[in-house]
Amino acid sequence: MSITDENIAAVDLHKDVDLVGITTVTQTANRAYEIADSYRARGIKVVLGGIHASMLPGEAAQHADAVVIGEAEESWPALIEDFKSNCLKSVYKNGKWPALVNVPVPRRDLFDSKAYLVPQTIVATRGCPHNCDFCSVTTFMGHTYRCRPVEEVLREIETLDTSKPIVFLDDNITGNPKFAKELFRALIPYNITWAGQCSAAIAKDEELLKLAAASGCLILLIGFESISPANLASVGKKAQSIDEYETAIRKIHSHGIAIHGCFIFGFDQDDSGVFKRTVRFARKMKLESAQFSFLRPYPGTTLYESMDSAGRILTKDWSQYGDGSLIALESMPKHELEKGHMWAWLQFYSLPSIISRIGVTHRHLLELWAVNLYYRSYWKRMKRYSYSR
Repeated sequence: MSITDENIAAVDLHKDVDLVGITTVTQTANRAYEIADSYRARGIKVVLGGIHASMLPGEAAQHADAVVIGEAEESWPALIEDFKSNCLKSVYKNGKWPALVNVPVPRRDLFDSKAYLVPQTIVATRGCPHNCDFCSVTTFMGHTYRCRPVEEVLREIETLDTSKPIVFLDDNITGNPKFAKELFRALIPYNITWAGQCSAAIAKDEELLKLAAASGCLILLIGFESISPANLASVGKKAQSIDEYETAIRKIHSHGIAIHGCFIFGFDQDDSGVFKRTVRFARKMKLESAQFSFLRPYPGTTLYESMDSAGRILTKDWSQYGDGSLIALESMPKHELEKGHMWAWLQFYSLPSIISRIGVTHRHLLELWAVNLYYRSYWKRMKRYSYSR
């Protein structure tokens, strides 16, 4: 068995293999189909899965011998038995949402850990208690929130190097506060540092915040999305005022936890001033890092369905889903949105901005400066690339 991550290594399309499994998100779907077609042309069976194939199984089936829809704990063993018997079905799907008990520890030995900035990742829960119109998590995993037994999470952590940071890849690590508190209490004796993702609602639970900090939480990724309550309400996200966001950020910071804020541009209520307002807010609140994205209509989401029915999706070339705006806006032209998006990245990661937000005495100084300088370098390169095209 072997695994190839095309982000770090080329796929050997001539490799002698029995069965190929490919997972794909929307941005990489076209490339996934190219790889699948190449193997199938050699007579090798191909299975496609992942969030994009799950949302558009009919499309994926044109490039695969079998498509796995959703999570695969139950369907994958059946698929392997069918493959051995030379009777693959076209579609495999779990009959129910898998219980996260006795989840196998990942074969991390199959990856080159030195090739990854953060090689130590783990998942303790699946799903999200929310259902934002632009997000496909709930569609993929159902409107469920499932937790692994804490003792099993701890056993997996014991297979990692606990002297190095660990990242929880959960969509919302505090989606079930009772479970999160149990997990964080259990993590304290391990003396680890970790990063994770949650909602700003964590700030409303003092005990949960204290336990997160005590368990080694370094930074939390929080989807603020927009500083406009109208924008948030338009996509099914609970509207919060700037004052509420400011209170939450100060509360989280008071416990020594850094914040990676996520913001989206391209809502119908956005105007040409949204970029400056958003960057001003992020700098004022001294967010240790941030990212700025476009509102994108991913297949399977409520946003995709509404935009598609209105004829507002500019392209369904999946290779373009990693670049630029994809929705026809009423408030500003596409080029203005994309120019403002680039400006926001460059301004937020300018040296004066980094110094004012991180300074030279921050608790996690080296890690946060490294993250900020990485983003600064990346977006300066992107600016040169965009102007050279």
